[in-house]
Amino acid sequence: MMKKTTPSITIYRPNQRHELGFLKTWLVMAQNIINSKELIWQLFKRDFFAAYKKSFFGVTWIFISPLLGIITWVFFQMTGVLRPGDVGVPYPAYVLIGTSMWGLFMGFFESAKATLSSGQALIMQVNYPHEALLFQQTAQLLANFLIAFSMNIIILLIFGVVPGWQIIFLPIVILPLFFLGAAIGLIVSMISIVAVDLDRIISMGFGLMMYITPLIYSDKIDSQFVRWLIQWNPLTYLVCSARDIIIYGRLYNTTGFFICSGISFLLFLISWRLFYISENTIIERMV
Repeated sequence: MMKKTTPSITIYRPNQRHELGFLKTWLVMAQNIINSKELIWQLFKRDFFAAYKKSFFGVTWIFISPLLGIITWVFFQMTGVLRPGDVGVPYPAYVLIGTSMWGLFMGFFESAKATLSSGQALIMQVNYPHEALLFQQTAQLLANFLIAFSMNIIILLIFGVVPGWQIIFLPIVILPLFFLGAAIGLIVSMISIVAVDLDRIISMGFGLMMYITPLIYSDKIDSQFVRWLIQWNPLTYLVCSARDIIIYGRLYNTTGFFICSGISFLLFLISWRLFYISENTIIERMV
């Protein structure tokens, strides 16, 4: 005789998520991610292969893009347009890894910003933890990054730069980049629903931030004002530490790195909770 199962009943109340405490909210979201691991995997496979399915070169573009980038910077240096100063290693290797780490940070930001818009059609039809979209987007970004990074290592070796054993700490060093990029991206994804101009303003701001981060030049410069901008730019410590752990085997600035890492983690927790408690209101505005 089959045993009868009692169906579960879910009760929804207005502002139900606001009633959760800070710790409870993060525990609920973490559990949602664990429970959604199969969905994340299926969405990752779909989007990763679909991105190159209709392309003639396919996945080869992942290798072509950094190669064209390095050729551009080498050309600029040869023409004398760039005077990066003494960076301690061949300039192409220095700028390649630096811009790659910047691209990774921007990828984290773009992935978080597209958390809702990338799955808009699915969001309107299926009820599931939408924070899973953030990790699906991030997984796709990391897959592309790992493929391109393997080529970067080959180029480093060609220029005579051999990464030290400290490179094993790279996953830990890039974690704050994810926290900060995702924090800003989640906030932009929420606000841009009602203020579309914010996306352009933030993008322009990041364009400026890249040039006040010593990625394509040495931080040993004469201008006191520029040195002050570099010093107070948090991405200097996060992005440059990810670069330096690869080519120099050390952090850019240990104290600055850990301070900015702690702030980034705190911002991520705050923005993630804001996203969780306000996503229903945001989705209503998307209809």
